[in-house]
Amino acid sequence: MNKRPNPPAAALDEIDRALLAALVEDARASVSELARIVGLSAPSTSERLRRLEAQGVIGGYTVRIDPRALGYTLQAIVRVKPLPGQLHLVEDVIRRIPEFIECDKVTGDDCFIARIWLHSIEQLDEILNKVTERAETSTAIVKSTPVPRRLPPLG
Repeated sequence: MNKRPNPPAAALDEIDRALLAALVEDARASVSELARIVGLSAPSTSERLRRLEAQGVIGGYTVRIDPRALGYTLQAIVRVKPLPGQLHLVEDVIRRIPEFIECDKVTGDDCFIARIWLHSIEQLDEILNKVTERAETSTAIVKSTPVPRRLPPLG
């Protein structure tokens, strides 16, 4: 998990927001294509991109891969409640299991809420057994994702 201090909120104008929206749609778009979309020259667009990167608004460029194309057929959400004195050990175990694709440390009875991808339901026990020596778990299989991961509003 990344532990960076929160940067101060950057002031974004309409062109910045349009540029970010275009990058969200296609992070591989060329600078000239982005410039056409936002109505600026390519050098001005490049400068805006550099500024947004320097301000920490753009933290990187990535690719989205559909796990189903790699044979992962099931997604599960796992709530994890470490046994007394096991919090940091559980966190380390979760980090080392590659099927855990995301994990949040949260308030409440459960300390972690995580997502995992599975090739089959049989794989679930195999993965959770690595955690249940040190924690209680509660699992829900994801049926659908009506709201996929997205950015907060840019406005």
